[in-house]
Amino acid sequence: MKFFLISTFACILSFSVTFAKGDLAIRAKKLELKLGSEKSDYDMSQKVFNMETGKAYRLEISSMGFKEYELEAEEFFRNIWIRSIEIEGVEIDAPILNEIEFEREGEIEIKFVPIRPGEYDFEIERLQNKGMVGKFIVK
Repeated sequence: MKFFLISTFACILSFSVTFAKGDLAIRAKKLELKLGSEKSDYDMSQKVFNMETGKAYRLEISSMGFKEYELEAEEFFRNIWIRSIEIEGVEIDAPILNEIEFEREGEIEIKFVPIRPGEYDFEIERLQNKGMVGKFIVK
């Protein structure tokens, strides 16, 4: 009986590990969002980001400093687990974010894990009509 229970547990454990989507032990996948460019103050390096739940990501957001950029992605930020936030070498432990605002040139790195699938819009406040909108897609 004891052997049967141990064998059953081992099978269930290996079955669940086989179908797990994410592996937090591997290096986080880097994502980049650059706001503004030498070509245009309204450029965004990427407008669609594809991710999977349970995988680790590193989102680097940088501003060229040409405009004041206020990134709003409230729904997305509510559906990720934030591992850490780093700004100019200073790490901040915060469980949630509401928005990120650049008043000048700068960079922020957010290490996170998406926890809920969905399509989450993001935008640069007051610059949506200039095309500064995008989407985080989590499967």
